[in-house]
Amino acid sequence: MVSSTPDLCTEEEVSELVHAFYAKVHEDPLLAPIFNAHVKDWEQHLAKMVDFWSSTLRGTARYRGTPMPRHAQLPGLDPELFKRWLSLFHQTTRALGNAAMRDRADMLAPRIAESLWYGYQMYNNPSSLPRDLDPR
Repeated sequence: MVSSTPDLCTEEEVSELVHAFYAKVHEDPLLAPIFNAHVKDWEQHLAKMVDFWSSTLRGTARYRGTPMPRHAQLPGLDPELFKRWLSLFHQTTRALGNAAMRDRADMLAPRIAESLWYGYQMYNNPSSLPRDLDPR
């Protein structure tokens, strides 16, 4: 298993991953309308996502935030949107030259998506048990 460590990747690689991924999101017919409606300052959002992925991949502990409440309040999300997010993320990581970084990011992304999806369901329909994303 590849662990989070400053030696896993560089800050430049993290920034490239985040910017390449969100460039795909920004153009995606399913995800772009949601992100564009709720992200008011893309520079700030990208900087926060670089901090998040730097913390996750490199162990920098720079990310400060609570993403669950913001995601849980978005209207009308469904499993297909989370699956699409994962698909675009994996498309982006396939282009990474750093195999260790790719492996770690690809292992973490489904966990992040599942966590956000579970949280979303619990917030919006607390009387039902959350359903898995099951990306297959």
